[in-house]
Amino acid sequence: MSRNYKFFDNTELYFVTYTVVSWVDVFTRDEYRNVLLDSWNYCIKNKGLKIYSWCIMTNHVHMIISSDKNDLSNIMRDMKSFTSTTIKKMIIDNPRESRKKWMLKIMKDAGLKNKNNNEFQLWQQHNHPIILDSNFMLEQKLDYIHNNPVKAGFVDEPESYLYSSARDYAGIKGLVDVVFIE
Repeated sequence: MSRNYKFFDNTELYFVTYTVVSWVDVFTRDEYRNVLLDSWNYCIKNKGLKIYSWCIMTNHVHMIISSDKNDLSNIMRDMKSFTSTTIKKMIIDNPRESRKKWMLKIMKDAGLKNKNNNEFQLWQQHNHPIILDSNFMLEQKLDYIHNNPVKAGFVDEPESYLYSSARDYAGIKGLVDVVFIE
C-alpha cells in the first residue's frame, strides 16, 4: 500500500518517525537503544546519512535527516532491517528479558499479518517522512524532537536526556555525530 509521504530529494531535510509495532516499549533497555546508535553511526560513515536531530523514546524514534550520497528510502530500509534482525536476536538471547515471550508474540503476529515480512516485524511499515521546507517547520520539528522526553516526564530539561541530540545543541557531546542546523 502506497502512502503520500515519500522521500523525493535526499539533499532536503526530512523529519521522520518510526515506531515499534503495537507501540511496544522495546527501548527501555540500553542494549536495544545501542543497536540503533550503532546502526546510525555506521550509516553516517558508510552511506552518507546526515543526522541533524534525533531522539529515541521507549517505543519510537524521531529524526531530522538527509543524505548527500545514497537514497534515503534505501538507508531507512537498511537501518530498519538491520535493527529489526539484531534486536530480535538480542531479545531471544537475553536471559534477563522478562518481557521476551510477550514481545516476540506481538512481533510475530505483526509479521504474519504483513506480506512484506517473514514471520517477524519490529517496526511499523512506514517512516512518515515530512520535508522541512521552511524555517518555521524546521524549528517546530527540532523543538518537538528535543522536548519529547520532557513532555513524557523523563527529564526536566531536554539536554538531560541521554538519548537525544538536545545534548549536542546544548554544547554537551552526544552519542551520534550530529550535523548542526544553522
